[in-house]
Amino acid sequence: MELGFVSGVGVGGWRHGRVDVKRGKRGMGWVGSGVRILRCVVTDPTVSKGDRARETSVGADREVVQWYRLVEPESLLAARVAERFGVDDFKILREDCYNVQLSESGSAEDEAVLGWLLAETFEPDRLGRKTALEEDSDSFIVEVGPRLNFQTAWSANAVSICQACGLRQVNRLERSRRYKVSGLKPQDTEDLQTAFAELVHDRMTEQVYQAPLHSFDSGMTPEPTVEIPVLEEGRTALEKVNTEQGLGFDDWDMDYYLKLFTDLGRDPTNVELFDMAQSNSEHSRHWFFKGKLVIDGKPIEDSLFGIVRDTLKANPNNSVIAFADNSSTIRGGTISKLQPAEPGKPSEYGVVERDMDVLFTAETHNFPSGVAPFPGAETGSGGRIRDTAATGTGSLTIAGTAGYSVGNLQLPGYSLPWEDSSFGYPSNLASPLQIAIDASNGASDYGNKFGEPLINGYMRSYGIRAADGERREY
Repeated sequence: MELGFVSGVGVGGWRHGRVDVKRGKRGMGWVGSGVRILRCVVTDPTVSKGDRARETSVGADREVVQWYRLVEPESLLAARVAERFGVDDFKILREDCYNVQLSESGSAEDEAVLGWLLAETFEPDRLGRKTALEEDSDSFIVEVGPRLNFQTAWSANAVSICQACGLRQVNRLERSRRYKVSGLKPQDTEDLQTAFAELVHDRMTEQVYQAPLHSFDSGMTPEPTVEIPVLEEGRTALEKVNTEQGLGFDDWDMDYYLKLFTDLGRDPTNVELFDMAQSNSEHSRHWFFKGKLVIDGKPIEDSLFGIVRDTLKANPNNSVIAFADNSSTIRGGTISKLQPAEPGKPSEYGVVERDMDVLFTAETHNFPSGVAPFPGAETGSGGRIRDTAATGTGSLTIAGTAGYSVGNLQLPGYSLPWEDSSFGYPSNLASPLQIAIDASNGASDYGNKFGEPLINGYMRSYGIRAADGERREY
């Protein structure tokens, strides 16, 4: 399948023209006049392009089929490899592998449609059914991708697009990354592959694929649900499961749940306790921020949240919404705006005067962005956009800002006098440099997809050893 776009530019600025949609057996065609004309031409796939040659059917001999696309390696990867292994002369190639799970075999035309979707519009010839990376005596290949036990959001979107194009047999589509590394010659190749894999994947959400996928079955069997003997052992049972499962219960939590299940007259399951640990966490319920404080045996009159809200009581000024909705708003004024003559129906736009307030909100996604910077910051932007849309009777998305406060960047090959190379960082979190790059990309990526520009922000890097020996760092 080939896709051709024809565009034309009119003279004298943008102008709108007629657009007719024609449907045929093999696709749709757009014919119009105006500044930009798009025509989609759909033809049968060819069999003379080597790696793009088609098979007689899709997925006839296996549950998961692969498509490959050559791409450029991530920025700074070469510098990270040079620093990690102490070498300068090496080569890294990368290709993305699309692992497509099919519920049944498809036709040659189905394969053509799938290939067209995966080829994208930029350099479609880089896509093929065979890998372009072959291992040899001077190289090794590492493949990493999403964990198999859950479907990624990317896959859910890809499957939705495939099914909208008639590929109903596609029920999962995951993208993995394959790296071919040449020029590194340590004594133990297996150790080298393990060390390289650590550089290129997030072990919290991804895994190393030892061989091409033939199934998304992870082989994992869910553990059985068990009851925690609270009625028999009392608080001791809660303390034990809290320690073993890392539930994060404090003394108040355990007293509360002990009374709860004693009153119910039954034992809780481990699933229930894990669920309550998440849903009743400070992130979700603000027990601590909104709760009563007792310091040195003396109760404090107001909560931390109440202290913050007192500022509004003292100086309400132009505040319209505060501490009462998903976002806050301040008094705006009358503005001129474009609005349809008949909202909700096709109609012409006109300029109208409307009274509108200014909305502002913030979303902190510190821990998610520390564990997985790109998706952590990406969903942070999404949550903030959701909050603005849910304020009052709705709002208009205008623009976003983002801020990043991280530790010393430790740029490869660019040491700075105030940075201490002996500083260690938690193994379960990304490095400051990775957060600075990937979190920034994630926040912008979500805004670009939604249609919200990221127009402002800040970036701070800070980390020192104080005179008293204390380490201070973002």
